[in-house]
Amino acid sequence: MNRKLIFFIPSIEEGGVEKNLFVLANYLAKKNINIEVLSCNANKSKFFDKKIKLIGTKNKFCEKQPRPVKYLICLILLFFYLLKKDSDKLIFAFQANLYAILVAKILNTKIIVRANSSPSGWSQRVVKNKIYSYLVNLADGVIVNSYAFKREFDKKFKVKSRCIYNPFLKIKFIKNTKKKIYKKNSLKILTVGRLTDQKDHITLLKAVKLINLNLNPEVLIIGKGQEFRNLKNFINNNNLQGKAKLLGYKSEPYNFIKNCDIFILTSKFEGLPNVLLEAQFFKKYIISTDCPTGPREILLNGKAGDLFRIGDHKRLAEYINKYHLNKKKIIKKINFGYSKFNRFNYNLNCNKYYKFILENF
Repeated sequence: MNRKLIFFIPSIEEGGVEKNLFVLANYLAKKNINIEVLSCNANKSKFFDKKIKLIGTKNKFCEKQPRPVKYLICLILLFFYLLKKDSDKLIFAFQANLYAILVAKILNTKIIVRANSSPSGWSQRVVKNKIYSYLVNLADGVIVNSYAFKREFDKKFKVKSRCIYNPFLKIKFIKNTKKKIYKKNSLKILTVGRLTDQKDHITLLKAVKLINLNLNPEVLIIGKGQEFRNLKNFINNNNLQGKAKLLGYKSEPYNFIKNCDIFILTSKFEGLPNVLLEAQFFKKYIISTDCPTGPREILLNGKAGDLFRIGDHKRLAEYINKYHLNKKKIIKKINFGYSKFNRFNYNLNCNKYYKFILENF
């Protein structure tokens, strides 16, 4: 019997989780692991190595459904797929982890899961925590992507997770970085992320109101999501149209990152945000919330960038206003962060995933 690794990710969207999925799956395919991806998004096949097979539904109607509906569809498909005893299977869940664990255990199939964001943002209820703790401990392996995440996760759910950093594929981000996309002589400020409450872009817009006009600030927000209308209204109601712009989703925002002066993250919680890795790779000055988890670890406790409390727009504005005054200190922080960037090395971390998977086959 042959062995198959099945990535379970019902809804492939446009975020850091998906970037990690593509990088990791393609690396493992080159290691001659037989890989299948169970998803409702067959339209994303172009991002995978040709050796990788997308299973699930190819119905365009399913592609447009909300995430919960996709979860249900793929869980049903997973159940019937595992009934077939044509190969030894290992499930690697990137989404709907608890439901995937239940299905896998009912059908006596090994499963590993990847937790993507700090439980501080979604595990506030005692009963929910107990259920999660019980079920996640049924998994054959749990992966998290930062050491702060691991400490928090292991303590909260009484589990022994494995920390593996997000593999950073450098060569992809070197393309197409010459295009001029900012105003001349502006202070170029950028943030990239889904327009959701978690990313808290309102804090950035509140800070924009306090930025010194003599700096000629130009704030660009890249991303799409349900908070678009609220953010647009805030910009209009506070006369920020000349300072802040919502640019929508960009599949490759690297021109913007490469050419900005300041990269900002205002999230309430994270795992290990890829956008900060991208900004650090391009040697950008990073200002981020000290949210759980990831930013403090990436910014080396503030030695590679500046941290501020979640929601503290005044402190954020203060960092921005002092940008030109603190240039020497900022350059030192940027260079220090870049000197430690190898911890996110593509081959190093992909190989850790590879070894972990072999341990569980």
